[in-house]
Amino acid sequence: MKTIGLIGGMSWESTAHYYRIVNQQAAARLGGLHSAPMVIESVDFAPIAALQSAGDWDGAGAILAESARRLQKAGAGIIGLATNTMHIVADRIAGAIDIPFLHIAAPTSAALLADGFTTVGLLGTRFTMEMGFYRDRLVEAGLTPLIPEVDRTNLNGIIYEELCRGIVTEPSRRLYVNAIERLAARGAEAVILGCTEIGMLIDDSVSPLPVYDTTDLHARALVEAALA
Repeated sequence: MKTIGLIGGMSWESTAHYYRIVNQQAAARLGGLHSAPMVIESVDFAPIAALQSAGDWDGAGAILAESARRLQKAGAGIIGLATNTMHIVADRIAGAIDIPFLHIAAPTSAALLADGFTTVGLLGTRFTMEMGFYRDRLVEAGLTPLIPEVDRTNLNGIIYEELCRGIVTEPSRRLYVNAIERLAARGAEAVILGCTEIGMLIDDSVSPLPVYDTTDLHARALVEAALA
């Protein structure tokens, strides 16, 4: 099994879920006491978040590209970026290394299409919902993404002010459920949890639409690729 390199810390809450899922999948695939060989670089999220707010994607991209280079030097055979939003600099990261970079939208799109869904709701940070870098990937794969028409500011705030800090509340869960209900009314057949923290708040037990958790799908795909 190749060593998985993971750029994490955005936030550390979701990176912890990645670590758990990757090792659970490695144990399930390999049996016994097997776990996944991993190298994790967990960056400080505060400077990255400040660069996001300032729109300094070049600055953020430089930091993450350098992180990817360090992971490759440390022996990683494949790299994943444990955040949806920062895939805005995915090309910068992939161009900095000589090993495969697995984009988070790839396994997500594949799972939706395999289940026969094409019109999908997309929830995430304002950057992910409103900027083209993520939605364009979905469209290229054959999907029609829908984003909330209202409450995008509140949905974004819950991610940064609560979920990234490990705070899960029932009012916030209800706000997300309401957003999914409105997406369903507009024709969405399923919903992408397009932020690696939203799975802390929403799953199939509370969602009116089938949920596709990018954290889970990406982590599983990293194991699959490392074993290929």
